[in-house]
Amino acid sequence: MARTTRPDHPHPYPHEEPLYWRIATELLSELREGAIPPGERLPGERQLASHFHVSRETVRQALQILRREGLVATDRRGSHATLAGATAELVPSGTFPVGAQDTEPGRATVTWEVPSPEHALALGLAPQRPTLVHRYTSAAADGSGARTAVTSFSAVAVSEVPELTRYRDRADGRASAELWRAYDWMRTAGLTLHHRDAITPLPPSMRVTRRVHDQWDRPLEITDLVVEAQREALVYEFTLPSAG
Repeated sequence: MARTTRPDHPHPYPHEEPLYWRIATELLSELREGAIPPGERLPGERQLASHFHVSRETVRQALQILRREGLVATDRRGSHATLAGATAELVPSGTFPVGAQDTEPGRATVTWEVPSPEHALALGLAPQRPTLVHRYTSAAADGSGARTAVTSFSAVAVSEVPELTRYRDRADGRASAELWRAYDWMRTAGLTLHHRDAITPLPPSMRVTRRVHDQWDRPLEITDLVVEAQREALVYEFTLPSAG
């Protein structure tokens, strides 16, 4: 890959941006200019780290940003460019699961199992009916600020969102799960997303319960997040239109 001149960055405070965000922007610029055609495999983390003169961890964080925005995809063969031409934009989208952070290492897995009774009731699932369950955990480097999120998807989400459908056969709870773009996948499937997040203090922790419905008021997912923090109760709602 040949180094290219970095375009103006949309970040309003370029001198305060994290290094990994700058590397993500530089890599995106090279992808837009055709350094790697869409669908082609990207160089490995070690090669990219040498190319940009940064650590492999910084490259890993930069790739995660691009992966979450759908500009690169990762499978067993590595990471691949997915953007088409110069029209793709590095635009933030809804974070999945609620509470996930780019700046802290996290672990995510999926299983096909019977969800908790509370989740089954919220999703309208019959008793003992299994579904796709996503688990996410993260913490700061010193172990503080632990976050644990458990998400259950409804039968509607699993059947109407192809990317979630494909996870059913490999939801063994062992492999890492790349569901960062779950909300983008739902919108691409023609679903308008209505989020309702209820935040409740449970000293010394805080619980966030997110419920997502579509434009027909069908439940799509419910997430329970527990964070080591103390906050006053807060409930807010917002809607993401479908991509169609």
